[in-house]
Amino acid sequence: MIKHKAIMIGAGLANMASAVYLIQEGHWAGDAITFYGIDDHGSNDGSAASEQAVDYWNQNHPLENTKGYLARGGRMLNYRTYVDLMDLLSRIPSATEAGMTAAEDTRDFDAKHRTFDKARLMRRGEGILQAGKLGLNNQDRLLLTKLVMMPDKDEEQLDNLSIADYFKDDPHLFTTNFWYMWETTFAFRIQSSVQELRRYMHMMLYEFTQIEHLVGVNRTRYNQFESIMLPLINYLKDAGVHFELGTIVTDWQFKDSQMQDEITVTGLEITDANSGEVTHLPVDDDTAVIFTNGSITDSATIGDYHTPARENMDYGLSANLWKKAAERFYNLGNPDKFFADRNASEWVSFTLTTSDHVLLNEITRITTQVPGNALNSFLSTAPVTEDGKPDVNMSIVVHHQPHFTTQKPNEAVIWGYFLYPRRTGEFVAKPYIEMTGEEMLQELIGQLSMVDPGPINIREKTDAIMASVINCIPCYMPYASALFNNRAKADRPIVIPAHSTNLAFTGEFVEQPYQMVFTEQSAVRSGEIAAYHFAGIPMRRLVKTPRYDKDIPTLLRATKKMFE
Repeated sequence: MIKHKAIMIGAGLANMASAVYLIQEGHWAGDAITFYGIDDHGSNDGSAASEQAVDYWNQNHPLENTKGYLARGGRMLNYRTYVDLMDLLSRIPSATEAGMTAAEDTRDFDAKHRTFDKARLMRRGEGILQAGKLGLNNQDRLLLTKLVMMPDKDEEQLDNLSIADYFKDDPHLFTTNFWYMWETTFAFRIQSSVQELRRYMHMMLYEFTQIEHLVGVNRTRYNQFESIMLPLINYLKDAGVHFELGTIVTDWQFKDSQMQDEITVTGLEITDANSGEVTHLPVDDDTAVIFTNGSITDSATIGDYHTPARENMDYGLSANLWKKAAERFYNLGNPDKFFADRNASEWVSFTLTTSDHVLLNEITRITTQVPGNALNSFLSTAPVTEDGKPDVNMSIVVHHQPHFTTQKPNEAVIWGYFLYPRRTGEFVAKPYIEMTGEEMLQELIGQLSMVDPGPINIREKTDAIMASVINCIPCYMPYASALFNNRAKADRPIVIPAHSTNLAFTGEFVEQPYQMVFTEQSAVRSGEIAAYHFAGIPMRRLVKTPRYDKDIPTLLRATKKMFE
């Protein structure tokens, strides 16, 4: 049903993409579009810590140190699969590079700073591993091949099956270099959905052959806010789009119809995040409601150098609104599958800012590579998990510097994360989730010391490193991997649900054919579909999605790689 106005619930990447396509392809006036959201970046954040409110919950827990920089997560792009994202970025000017589109900016930077990871996996006592040797046996190969070759029409056979379920007779897989790299590159866990693993194996099959070097990874010039979100914000504001930030849509009003399954939004309840004031917003027949129905950074909290991030038990703002709609209509999915199992989804990350390059130079020496080319994951030598498997302690990304436009020349920013935040540190005897920023840095130095080839160990420079710290900001994200949680296809709504007259769903918690979540690609694609639907644009004009699982040369290379 064609509309001419839109209310965007959530001001993240998916809805901003939808707005761009409505303006450029649907020829809508910008002032016909209004965003309601707590912030203007969603999960693609990045700024000076003093400028960023992670969410309204943290405002009630003031911190001692808000110096330095903060990015709750980091984004690795891939031109070969992120085709919708690159199409979107080609439509808007860069926020930092005059005369370039945001896509040209990213391609220009990436061409000059190619990713080639020399130290993808590092093990205590062994140093840099020969990660190109995947370590697969014949049972691993057989089950992975069956997963890749499964026809799309049979994918529902994997409903509610975890990766652990699928490989229940093959525990060896989880001790291989392949698994360690896949787990830490894409943030899968053994309890994650095997259906989602299959989609990744399809869409990223060519990356399987080069995963130890990450040569297929492309990166933006600066953090994802300044290189992706800020160009979108600038473009949309210039077009006259309205942003009502600091607001939360907290409830729906739906049409009472003789057709019990008709989905028509007639009003929204808007709550001011600061004052708590509630207003009612009517929705007329000419208005589309485009809703990002979940966020991996909902309920996130931060700490500082001397304060751990507090655990926020809120269900999640956008997920709570989704749940209210799903309780009324049968075909809108099941948010509890994603937001009621923190054990499967929580992370702790940290953003470290230093006033000099002592630590940066030490990491460069130990890993034998310059900043900006790697994702380093540290493994134990001894079993650390309940089932006796060695596993990953922490992972770090050393960005090309500067990572923020306002960074001083002498400053460095490093990001890292703990995929299993309730495990106990090896060098700080407490769970990662309870660590201060200082303790996370101590854990990092300890991990680096165990893979340091010498002759002078990094521990000799501990005092200098600690003295250089401006801040180290821990961030607890209870839903960081929620989009991978074990589920069935029907647990996520499609972008335009059946019987919906004016409501669309966007983001990482919608069901889209062939798309893999946790990517800017799937977020942009969902927004594009919603825009085309409400603007009356034929879906055949959507950007074409590549299918590398159908490409014979790619399949042959992947088969060869399995035997290395």
